[in-house]
Amino acid sequence: METGNYQLGLVEKLSFVRYGGTEDELRAANLLLEEIGAAGGRGELMDFTVPASEVEVCSMTVTSPFERAVACVPYWLSGSLPEGGAELKFLYAPMGTEEEYGGLESLEGYAVLLNALTFEAYKLLVEKKASAFITLQGKWFDDESGEDLYARAIRPYMQEVGRVPGFMITGRDATELVRDGAGTVRLELVQRDVENTSRDVLAVVPGTEAPGESVVLTAHYDSVPIGAGSWDNATGAANLMALYRHFVKHPARRTLRFIWCGSEEQGLLGSKAWIEQNGELMPQVKFCFNFDMCGTVLGPNEIYVTGGDDLLHFAQQYAHEVGWPANFVQKVHSSDSAPFADRGVPALGITRRTNTAGIHIHQDLLFPLSAAAMGDIFAFSAGIITRTANARFLPVRTGMPDSMKEQLDKYFKRDKKA
Repeated sequence: METGNYQLGLVEKLSFVRYGGTEDELRAANLLLEEIGAAGGRGELMDFTVPASEVEVCSMTVTSPFERAVACVPYWLSGSLPEGGAELKFLYAPMGTEEEYGGLESLEGYAVLLNALTFEAYKLLVEKKASAFITLQGKWFDDESGEDLYARAIRPYMQEVGRVPGFMITGRDATELVRDGAGTVRLELVQRDVENTSRDVLAVVPGTEAPGESVVLTAHYDSVPIGAGSWDNATGAANLMALYRHFVKHPARRTLRFIWCGSEEQGLLGSKAWIEQNGELMPQVKFCFNFDMCGTVLGPNEIYVTGGDDLLHFAQQYAHEVGWPANFVQKVHSSDSAPFADRGVPALGITRRTNTAGIHIHQDLLFPLSAAAMGDIFAFSAGIITRTANARFLPVRTGMPDSMKEQLDKYFKRDKKA
């Protein structure tokens, strides 16, 4: 319980908005550095740039057949509308498919409301020269204030095909606009591209016998721009720190590289930056463990297996040996292990799911977490990492089966760009 109490205490310290590229993210990074030093180790920051936008104006008003102001936030890096805004025809296309546009060759002069922003829908908007798009967040019965709306950036793979100015509104407002027959809307969006500095927090425990082989341990410590980010992912960052404290005292045969990743919420930017800046180390990296959303009182343990059947069987066998119940999901974990897996590094993502807590909302708070649950994840993690890092021969070889390579291509949208 002592380790669990430490983890929960660190989660509480980290429970503030830590959006990538901000001073608050730097504050969290320095807090982690202090914890590394207190454990008797030495940490460092690795800077990298993240694209962002400075927004001058963002507004939305229904102009016909009724008038109504609508709360909205922009999609960063999606471009701007002409100064003074534009009055556009309002069109609801739930999936953003060709059939939903009723034969329209061009969407110039239209603002298209989508249920969700997929790559296929966005690409079609670009091709048809849509003037703007709108997406929705949440259910109709969510808080009417729209406090869970937050700006987010268009992903790089979408930017590659072009820009369409984007907005997000609440699910309630979207429901009312479609129900009430909104005809035209006046949209304003003026923003400019900027670059901010984010950072990874790094620490290394050198191997005792095989220091030239590395096991990478990752967890992101940033959050979205709202809420405390307690579950997502102060818990993973705290679990990683508890593991660091353990292995500083009990080094393994192989080198352990600890990476608290920044700007994960903006597209796994911290893990991608580490790989880009440490290309000479990648041949040494033989295994990855990632921790994202741990420690809820309720819910099952889950292990994401990004690799072949040998990796799945290894994880299952160890969990059975120690009596740790878990669901096993053989797929790409949408977290910082994915870029390593994309380089052929077998990866296990350890997490705990529940439908009684939420992420990316104001209510991502400390309440649904417990020291006991966090200590349980730590104990399992420390055991399986020790087994892997101390093995005479690694339990699985590097590389990905073809089926997982296809999943990775799909996840990173490489199969969509042609």
